[in-house]
Amino acid sequence: MSKQTPLHRAHVDAGARMVDFAGWEMPVNYGSQIEEHHAVRRRAGMFDVSHMLALDLDGADARKFLRAVLANDVAKLTVAGKALYSCMLTPSGGVIDDLIVYHFADDRYRLVVNAGTADKDLGWLRERIDRDAAAVDLTPRRDLAMIAVQGPEARRLCWQALPGSEEASGTLPPFHAADCDGVLIARTGYTGEDGFELSVPADRAEDLWRSLLDAGVAPCGLGARDTLRLEAGMNLYGQDMDEDTSPLDAGLAWTIDFKDENRHFIGREPLEQAGARRRMLGLVLEDKGVLRTHMKVATEHGDGITTSGSFSPTLQKAIAFARLPLAVAPDERVTVDIRGRMAEARTVKLPFVRNGQCLI
Repeated sequence: MSKQTPLHRAHVDAGARMVDFAGWEMPVNYGSQIEEHHAVRRRAGMFDVSHMLALDLDGADARKFLRAVLANDVAKLTVAGKALYSCMLTPSGGVIDDLIVYHFADDRYRLVVNAGTADKDLGWLRERIDRDAAAVDLTPRRDLAMIAVQGPEARRLCWQALPGSEEASGTLPPFHAADCDGVLIARTGYTGEDGFELSVPADRAEDLWRSLLDAGVAPCGLGARDTLRLEAGMNLYGQDMDEDTSPLDAGLAWTIDFKDENRHFIGREPLEQAGARRRMLGLVLEDKGVLRTHMKVATEHGDGITTSGSFSPTLQKAIAFARLPLAVAPDERVTVDIRGRMAEARTVKLPFVRNGQCLI
C-alpha cells in the first residue's frame, strides 16, 4: 500500500488525480497539467514534496564524514543556513543519489534526499558511519512535511501566507535557509524559478498549505514538476543518472570538487582516471512528435540516447536531454528514432528555460 504525506487530505479535497510515485500516493495534477506549469512560470505554484526525506546529521565528525561521502565539498559551507547541491557516489563513481546538504554548524547538517532512494541512502550512510566508527548521529525526519513554492511571485505570496517569514527570509540569497518559528525556509527549488522550499512540522503542514492557497498560490502536481525541471535542465535520478552513470557523463561535473588534493571522497579515483566519456546536451525537435526517454540519437560523431523528454509548454516544442559523444557540440543537427521514424532535432546547451525566459 502506498504511503501518504501529511497533505494527502488536502490533495483529495482539491480533486487531485493521485498516483503511486516511489511508494507514495502523490498528486499528478489537479486538472490541467499545462495550466499548472504556466502558473509556476508566470506567477506562483506549490508542490507537496513531503515524500522526500530529510536526514539530520549531528556529531563531532559530521563535517569530516560528509567531506568523505559527498563529491562536492561541504568545507565551502561556512555560514549557517548555506546549502550545497551534491552527488553521493559509489566506490566505482556511479551516482547513488543527488541531494542538497544544509550547513547549520560544523557538527550539524541536514541532507534532503530523493523519495525513491531514501531507504537506500539511509542504509548506505549508516553503513559508512559504522565502518568509519564516525562520531555522527543520523536521524530521519519523517516528522516533517515539505512544500515547494515556486514562481516569480512565490516569495511575496509565501511572505503573505506565513507571518514573520519576510523578516526571516527577505534578504535570503539563493541556496541559503533561515528559520521562521520552526519552519525552515530555503531559497531552493526544482523548477528554474525563484521561490522557497519550506520544511514544516507535519502537524502544521495542512494549515500552511491552505494559507498558501488563500494567498493565490496554485497547487501543482508531479506532471508539471517534471516538465518544469526538464525545461530548467535539472536531472532526475533514475532517468538522467544512476549507479551505473558517472556524474561527469550526466552533465554534473560542476557538482564534483577536486580542488583539495588531500580530500579522498568516495568515487574520486575512478572519476579522475576515466574522465568524461559522454556529454549531456539538450535536444529540440524540429519535426512533429514528442521526445521520450531511451530514444536513439544519431549524430555525425556516433550514436547517443535520450534520458528525459517531453513536450515543453513554455517553448511549445518537444525537448529532451541526450547523452551524446563528447565531440557533439551545441547547434548541431541530429536525428532521433521516434518509434522507427527518424526525426530531425538540433542540439542546444542546457537549460532551455530559466526564470521564465527562453535561453535557446
